[in-house]
Amino acid sequence: MGTVVPVAHQEQSTPPEHHTTTVDQGRFCLARCTCGWRGPARRARSLARTDAEAHSTAPA
Repeated sequence: MGTVVPVAHQEQSTPPEHHTTTVDQGRFCLARCTCGWRGPARRARSLARTDAEAHSTAPA
């Protein structure tokens, strides 16, 4: 038989929580998330908020 070498246990990392915000850029508003996601630029803030909500509730 060969030599048995211990293998370091790797903890399963949990996906980061999503914290979204909306940002105004000139005439446009867009949603951003702490995970790095960025939504499309929208003229209506309500649409940017909808994008952010959809991203936050999307299955991983």
